[in-house]
Amino acid sequence: MFPDSKALIILDDQKTLDYIYPACIIPRLVYLHRSSMQNLSDQTVYWIGLSSIPGVGRMTFRKLVSHFGSPESVLSATRNDLKKVAGLSDKVVEGITQSRWQEFAEREVAQASEKNVAIIIMNDPGYPENLRTIADPPLYLYVRGTLQPDDTRAVAIVGTRKPTHYGRTITHRMAYELAANGFTIVSGMARGIDTQAHRGALAAGGKTIAVLGCGIDIAYPSENKALMEEIAAHGAIVSENPLGTKPEAGYFPARNRIISGLARGTVIIEAAEDSGSLITAKNAHEQQRKLFAVPGNVGSTTSRGPNSLIKDGAILAETAGDIVRALGGTIKPNKKQSQIPSLTPEEQAVFTCITHEPKHIDVLLHECRSSAGILSGILVSLELKGLAKQLPGKYFARTD
Repeated sequence: MFPDSKALIILDDQKTLDYIYPACIIPRLVYLHRSSMQNLSDQTVYWIGLSSIPGVGRMTFRKLVSHFGSPESVLSATRNDLKKVAGLSDKVVEGITQSRWQEFAEREVAQASEKNVAIIIMNDPGYPENLRTIADPPLYLYVRGTLQPDDTRAVAIVGTRKPTHYGRTITHRMAYELAANGFTIVSGMARGIDTQAHRGALAAGGKTIAVLGCGIDIAYPSENKALMEEIAAHGAIVSENPLGTKPEAGYFPARNRIISGLARGTVIIEAAEDSGSLITAKNAHEQQRKLFAVPGNVGSTTSRGPNSLIKDGAILAETAGDIVRALGGTIKPNKKQSQIPSLTPEEQAVFTCITHEPKHIDVLLHECRSSAGILSGILVSLELKGLAKQLPGKYFARTD
């Protein structure tokens, strides 16, 4: 439809144009309003420019825009007008009136365009609706990939960076089933649970959104660079941080409110008592979104977080169906699970002893009350049927 990298469309009604061609769908679209001839890119420059001024955080930004009406009006205000705003420091007044923000903002917009990154400001119709309603939404988002209206049907899945086999398996399965049921999976692309959540959604052919605690042009952790590209092709990478922002610890707590804010519900799978995932859980509670926790082994440190959340009122989630039903939906049957191969009575007895948490063969020998030769043969049969797998050290676990 658009053979060139840019398309120029002129309409009398700016709102109609925004509705037809939201910037998140066609980031390079340039459009002009007959009366003002001011395009969205210009607005983005003002938003980025105002927020880049030292001392202008999200609260100050909103206060100034509330007072003057728009970021552009703030940046063109006189020193005397600015001093009438209660609580505004001399540092902020100087930053606004010296206009040093403009060079940075224009460079940021240009570099984003070069990197195929869309910048979606809060008053853009493409800004995520779930996120727009939280108490402290990002002023704008850097986006690679595509955000769509049906992303409102989203579930966030987060947890420890060092999961057990049980945690990895449960996460992948839950994300797979939720994505297969039309839910967008939101996570933070960190090692461990986050990575499995994204991979599970992608394996189901579903959508997933990764929220970064660094600039959108930085792959963190570096081993997830290929995953990052796959997510951008089948969903979106999102960040509120300027291009080139390094993944420093202070950015991640703020990132977590975006993860929970994009979703209708948040699932915690394996998290220690001091895990950053519990910040996401706290955010979900404050945002009045559903909070789920997957119970774990009471002897495992990674189970203390979710088990504690369940004690405090989080919804216990054993399956994706628990989550879907709590969100008012009906889950479709899992075809993978409904096609379990037939088992002999001996195979069924051994399969019952095998869990998602790896068990050593000596434990299985004791629990199944079988000889080593017979058990080994049954385990090979279960592996061939795709129901069990052997892990290093003669441990065995379920594959589903």
